[in-house]
Amino acid sequence: MTRKAVLKRKTSEVSASVELDLDGTGKFDISTGVPFFDHMLSQFAKHGYFDLTVKAEGDIDVDFHHTVEDVGIALGEAFSEALGDKRGITRYGHAVIPFDDVLVVVAVDLSDRPCFVFKGDIPGGKVGDFDAELAEEFFKSLTNSLRCNLHIEFRHGTNLHHIIEAMFKALGRSMDAASALDGRRDDIPSTKGTL
Repeated sequence: MTRKAVLKRKTSEVSASVELDLDGTGKFDISTGVPFFDHMLSQFAKHGYFDLTVKAEGDIDVDFHHTVEDVGIALGEAFSEALGDKRGITRYGHAVIPFDDVLVVVAVDLSDRPCFVFKGDIPGGKVGDFDAELAEEFFKSLTNSLRCNLHIEFRHGTNLHHIIEAMFKALGRSMDAASALDGRRDDIPSTKGTL
């Protein structure tokens, strides 16, 4: 079974393409025009063992928001396509990731029901030119597009770069676990018979 997807998304504000292999080794090629976001997507791919190529051109002269949001949408759609009917997957995944003084918890359910819950008071501000609030916008877009439950809890820490990076790493680990094939199962992971 090949669990790959190629996705293109074009709006009047952003042109984005995503190539995803769920059963990869963590290779990545990311270029969105937003350097810190590129770094975060690289962390996501590396720690999720996904082979991921993301190319995006957007109206970053106006703001990074549209690019970050549209990449989240495209990545969610690519995951959905690569997962297919979700037959045989584990469905659930979670990770607790420390990064120096930071601790983040992420849990995922590939349920086909979008629900995003974010808990914790992240310090406001920027990492370079990247507004911290854009990380949450990315997670919302991904959740709605993939139609999953995504819970992110920031427990403690002060370094904004480390907080956001721990979230992306934890998301990668959680998505790897949730999308993994379970050798004991060849059916849809739900008593309803569908997700």
